[in-house]
Amino acid sequence: MSFIEKMKRGIRSWLEIDRAGVQTIRIQEHMDYDTNAAKNRIWYRGLSAELSELYSQLDTDNDKLKFWAAKSTPGMEIRKIHTGLPSLIVDTLTDVTLVDLNEFDFKKKDDEEIWEKIDKLNKFEKRLEKAVKETLYIGDGAFKVSIDTTISKYPIVEFYPGDRVDFEYKRGVLREIIFKTPYSHEANRYTLLEHYGYGYVKYELLNAYGNELALNSIPETADLVDVTFAGYQKDPKEGIADQAESLYMMAVPLMFYESGKWEGRGQSIFDRKIDSFDSFDETWSQWMDALRAGRSKEYVPESLIPRDPKTGSLMRPNHFDNRFIKVAGDLSENGQNKIDLEQPAIPHESYLASYITALDLCLQGIISPSTLGIDVKKLDNADAQREKEKATLYTRSSIVNALQEDLPEIVDIAIKAYRELNHNPTDDVEVEISFGEYANPSFESQIETISKGKAGGIMSIEASVEELYGDTKDDDWKAEEIKRLKAEQGISEVEEPAVSTEIDMGGDDEIKS
Repeated sequence: MSFIEKMKRGIRSWLEIDRAGVQTIRIQEHMDYDTNAAKNRIWYRGLSAELSELYSQLDTDNDKLKFWAAKSTPGMEIRKIHTGLPSLIVDTLTDVTLVDLNEFDFKKKDDEEIWEKIDKLNKFEKRLEKAVKETLYIGDGAFKVSIDTTISKYPIVEFYPGDRVDFEYKRGVLREIIFKTPYSHEANRYTLLEHYGYGYVKYELLNAYGNELALNSIPETADLVDVTFAGYQKDPKEGIADQAESLYMMAVPLMFYESGKWEGRGQSIFDRKIDSFDSFDETWSQWMDALRAGRSKEYVPESLIPRDPKTGSLMRPNHFDNRFIKVAGDLSENGQNKIDLEQPAIPHESYLASYITALDLCLQGIISPSTLGIDVKKLDNADAQREKEKATLYTRSSIVNALQEDLPEIVDIAIKAYRELNHNPTDDVEVEISFGEYANPSFESQIETISKGKAGGIMSIEASVEELYGDTKDDDWKAEEIKRLKAEQGISEVEEPAVSTEIDMGGDDEIKS
């Protein structure tokens, strides 16, 4: 055995590796879901005074170091400016998503007529706009369908944001949505809990200490009674609902992203951007403070200050159009009295670079700068425009996918509730909801592209019309347009003549030998 082999064997005999011990990591959450939702709501509201008040009440050490929590040294106060970027992002994303919402396509005419009445009562498009905004910055929420015959014979569709909703899951399946409505009566605060489950709605009234009270304790809830529908039956043995296929819940949750912090809850687009928004406000405030401190200063000797022609007193400066600082005159032998104007140098390029970097961090992964109207080197190419809008397209796609899944369910439940009220069969409602394309090429460029494809013999008239108009025109209009184009181009469609398969052999007298 060689020396090297002996050395290897000796090392193997000496080397002892112990496994790492089990370590426990404890991290304390400083906010629950409701507190985080309240913080996001303040950021969306976008008032400087409210942001300062918010961060003065947050106890975490990290929050105390943020710009909106910092306090100026007496005598060195600076103006804190909020740019309004968070609310602008939410409003713009909502607009670019809902502007392309097409008409609801029902399979049955009766369903469409009922929904038109429900839509007119609830002004559903406005409520949907509010729902999308609150879901984006709160994280989630839920639509609630209720019936109040004192208001209308049609169901009422309401949206509750995530800070007024709780979800109950069983083995990962949603079993109940709890809506929280605050009330005030005789200087006391109450909370109404509405438990919406499959086939039932139950009410619970709590006081400020969380104790349950009778529903008639306050006039706003005195007339409420628990209701069941869709053949709900409670199993006395198990204490759970008989989950038949006919059962449904008169509520629909809405969320665009799943939270990695709270199980079963949605995630706000602000959750990972708050620090960036805070830094962006600090950058802008610092720049504006430098501009204020860098104003030009005019020093005027006393002998050169204009005097009042009547009294001979020195004219007082006007802070709007005649600002100056009085200095003593130069009385030296070779002294000269002259007006000095000082203009401090402000490093605009450095501030601009910081501003752009902070803005990029705020927008990354959420929305494209060009969507917000920020100039990013104008390009006329349609493909280049779409490239600049990719971040917006990804975010919009997540919103559209969630709405296409939840909106048909809301329509289905609202129509079922109306039929339930009128004791009619509650069949499933078939409805399709589609959205148009965002940042699609211009109509002129589409015509040019489609014309080339048709001229090259790779597109038919039917394909050209479908590609050009898509969902902007209905099928009947497109069929008529195809007929007009074919007529103008001299293409006529003729029915094929019928061919008889019977052979007339004639009579016997016509047969000649």
